[in-house]
Amino acid sequence: MLHISHSKSKHLLHIPNALLSRHTVSYSQIKSNDIFDQFDHLLRNCSKAKQSKQIHAQIIHFGGLSTVFLPSRLISTYSNFNLLTDAKNVFNTLPNERIYDTIIWNSMLRANVTNNECKETVNLYTRMQKVGVFVDEFSFPLVIKACAMMGNVKLCALVHCHSILSGFKDNMYVANELLVAYGKVGRMGVARQVFDEMLVRNLVSWNTMVSGFSSNCDCEGAFEMFRRMERDGWEPNIVTWTSLLSSYSRCGRRWETLRLYNVMRNKFVSVTAESISVVVSVCKDSDVLNKGREIHGYVVTAGFEDYSFTKNALLCMYGKCAEFQSVEKLFAEIKIKNVVSWNALISLYVQVGLCDEAFTTFLKLEKSEKHLAPNVISWSAIINGFAANGRSAESLDLFRKMQRAKVRPNVVTVTSLLLACADLSTVVIGKETHGYIVRNAMDDYLLVGNRLIDMYAKCGSLKDAHIVFKNIKNKDVCSWNTIIGGYGMLGNVDIALNIFKQMIDNGCNPDGVTFVSLLSACSHTGLVDEGRKLFNEMKRKFGIEPEIEHYACMVDLFGRAGLFQEASEVAKNMPGEPNVCVWGALLNSSRMHRNVDWDQELVSKILDASPATGNYMLMSNIYAESGQWEDSAKVRVSARARGLTKTPGQSWIEVNKKVHMFTAGEFVEGEMKEVHKLLKILSFELKPAIT
Repeated sequence: MLHISHSKSKHLLHIPNALLSRHTVSYSQIKSNDIFDQFDHLLRNCSKAKQSKQIHAQIIHFGGLSTVFLPSRLISTYSNFNLLTDAKNVFNTLPNERIYDTIIWNSMLRANVTNNECKETVNLYTRMQKVGVFVDEFSFPLVIKACAMMGNVKLCALVHCHSILSGFKDNMYVANELLVAYGKVGRMGVARQVFDEMLVRNLVSWNTMVSGFSSNCDCEGAFEMFRRMERDGWEPNIVTWTSLLSSYSRCGRRWETLRLYNVMRNKFVSVTAESISVVVSVCKDSDVLNKGREIHGYVVTAGFEDYSFTKNALLCMYGKCAEFQSVEKLFAEIKIKNVVSWNALISLYVQVGLCDEAFTTFLKLEKSEKHLAPNVISWSAIINGFAANGRSAESLDLFRKMQRAKVRPNVVTVTSLLLACADLSTVVIGKETHGYIVRNAMDDYLLVGNRLIDMYAKCGSLKDAHIVFKNIKNKDVCSWNTIIGGYGMLGNVDIALNIFKQMIDNGCNPDGVTFVSLLSACSHTGLVDEGRKLFNEMKRKFGIEPEIEHYACMVDLFGRAGLFQEASEVAKNMPGEPNVCVWGALLNSSRMHRNVDWDQELVSKILDASPATGNYMLMSNIYAESGQWEDSAKVRVSARARGLTKTPGQSWIEVNKKVHMFTAGEFVEGEMKEVHKLLKILSFELKPAIT
């Protein structure tokens, strides 16, 4: 250890050998060698948080906080160890003579940004101006970055204006950070203007612009900037090419992505694991699988196979093409499987609806010998998989297990949980989830707000749904569609139509989903004229081409109103072949009105075009209710010949936060027998009242 032969040395903490010289050094020797430089060197090489605090104590004793560089170095060191509170304490206890040093303020700004304390960064920037500290070329990029991370366009613009007024309009570093920021907040028009006005650009400037267009799914803009870069004499590097490939990949333009990849290879640009992963990501269909296999071969020969993101891209490619034998082989070949690898496989199974396989993989992760454990991504993927595939009760059980495992849910988890609550109409758990969302400040996420509206609406609590809707600040078309659909689903068509008018007045353009909700609401409430008017306005007023779902709604609208001739005309004359929804709507309305005036050609066309069990059962019941038993039997025989079976009916009830499911014809034990006895008694008592 370092021994300091000074009268006050007994009050000092000792600094470990790993940091300091193993020889005894006197205070006078250290002072002559500039002790503050020694402390700076120690902080640079500090590897443990405890050591940094020991050095901090020594710095205080020797008056090192009166220097400019040591407080800055301390703040930076604490930030690296995620000890932001300690960094703030250093900053808040600065001597008066250091209060105007921009370097120290910049260190604190950087510490906040590094630890995602964006609001604190902006507050510190405001304090700098109030105190009179000069905001320099290093301060502005940090504040601009924080504004972009917050997604605050107005704040970005204000800091941009301040940088211009402060004389940094032509500063390349400030301008480059502005390019990044405007790209992140989706303002590429402003980014282009900043770029065009730059007097000096570097390769980072060009790559930032290409990347900005790419992240905003504007492949034309990215390609235009790429060509302009070449015309101005700049040589695109692999970062430029990767961004360009990503832009076409994000837009789903796989053939252009593959063509650009070939051009890049012909120009002898060195391929990286990142660029090859982008190309692999577009080979997700059977028609390009051979190209994907070819690229897989290059991945192996070029030595990119051990990169986790490349391996995950290959797993995704084979999974999307249902080549699960290749998926399992690839996964088995991963030498060191981390949680990311396991999550990739779980998510793959979930995406194609193979929930049982996903859950089996999840259990294997839990039992892994590498001391790995499912993280929030693993849990969220499996919970979402079960909820999205109609297995909501199992999804809720998994969430309870997640809580017992003490894994903290994130936004994806709670939205999946709300989906399950909506499917089961369990408003109690839905409200508990809502409370958790508010307590953890997740209610600012638009996806969460929209899912809350959907959950409350499907649980029949429109009042709560409307409160959530009103509290959403930046509503998108999905927000409007969900609340309109909720009111329409429960028969409040007047309110649904009124909200539709508000949607138009607020400048939000409707889409096809909006009109499906409105037409469905009109159908269920018998508003034929209003429905016909909306259908006609779709294309004429809003430029939306009617799709098969809209025609199905119109068939249902006319059929429910008893206008079978008009319903049949819509089905016969619509562009394209009617699908299950259209014929199902026609059959259902016929049963409602006990209409059996069908010609055999139309019946045959319905059952051939829509060979679903439900339609066969509907047709059979229509014949049976009109006494045409022979025709009813023929339809049922035809269904059995096709191998169609009827799924047993199910219902469920929530008692004490637990969902109990009943299946028609299912044998039950225990207390459920008592339930069935009680139902028989109630049924017996009801018969006299009905007759």
